[in-house]
Amino acid sequence: MSGTCRCDFDLPAKERELARVREDALAPDLWDDQARAQRVMKDVARLELIISTWQRLESEFSDLQALLELAEETDGDERAALLLDANADVAAVEREFDALEVRLTMGGEYDTRNALLSLHAGAGGTEANDWTEMLLRMYLRWAEKHSFKTEILAISNGEEVGIKSVELRIEGDYAYGLLRSERGVHRLVRLSPFNSAGTRQTTFALCEVLPEAAPEDSESIEIRPADLRVDTYRASGNGGQNVQKNDTAVRITHLPTGIVVTCQNERSQAQNRESAMLVLQSRLLEREIERLEVERAKIKGEHVEAGWGNQIRSYVLHPYKMVKDMRTGQETSDAPAVLDGDLDPFINAYLRQRVGVEEEVTP
Repeated sequence: MSGTCRCDFDLPAKERELARVREDALAPDLWDDQARAQRVMKDVARLELIISTWQRLESEFSDLQALLELAEETDGDERAALLLDANADVAAVEREFDALEVRLTMGGEYDTRNALLSLHAGAGGTEANDWTEMLLRMYLRWAEKHSFKTEILAISNGEEVGIKSVELRIEGDYAYGLLRSERGVHRLVRLSPFNSAGTRQTTFALCEVLPEAAPEDSESIEIRPADLRVDTYRASGNGGQNVQKNDTAVRITHLPTGIVVTCQNERSQAQNRESAMLVLQSRLLEREIERLEVERAKIKGEHVEAGWGNQIRSYVLHPYKMVKDMRTGQETSDAPAVLDGDLDPFINAYLRQRVGVEEEVTP
């Protein structure tokens, strides 16, 4: 089994937590508050999955021990066959154990939530816009591999190709806990198809990841109508004639902080306003998290400022192929697979390193 596990798993504690949540789920007034009921049922399903997976792994590990003991008592072809079966079973258990280990590293207050992921092209014009669109495709493919739902809330297209910026909602268990590792600057090195001289070019894009705001955040996030300026305008891009002819796009400015959010991809102004308010609440939640980080430096573990000097990963397509994470040292020569959504090795390496960092700073 994996010898690198840095997280502790207290099965009795998880079982006690599940019993408590199940008791909450039986409350007669549970469904009076739909949002709370959905959170409770989601917690029940999450804990049941973790506990059942751990119990199954324990059982499979015991079976493996019995199989190895049986192999020791035999010889010849029978022994070889038993060892072959055992090796295959060990590999399968290892994969499940590693997946559960990664899940257990995500114990943060917001890790189980949906994520809002934003991409912004850096300097470089057409090249940067194309790189930002490549990253959007990468994250959409990653989400698809995990059966996560995605929704583009707002997008600003480049003048020629690609996109200047995009706001993406990713819905699924632990979406934020997984994607928080992607926050920072992503660097691309390649022979640009837009460079007539055929020279190698470097470009950048910025990725921001926020936990989606939830009703329980209302106590710490107060948004007064008087603090908002709401503008409507005609959306650009895809969406059909309704989008083009009516002022369906919404821009909301939060006057106290200067935060500006837009949403244009829904077909009605009301839907776009609702989505824009969700993004605004999430951005204000992020500000609150950052404030708490300054005081406690624990909520999110290692914090990466979303600045241009903080490159987290390089994607090199010429003169060789390599993707390397600057924080963990994780790298691969299969750059096309990464750009096709194979991000889990990089995400897992970051999560394991984060647990190590938190253990080192915990008194």
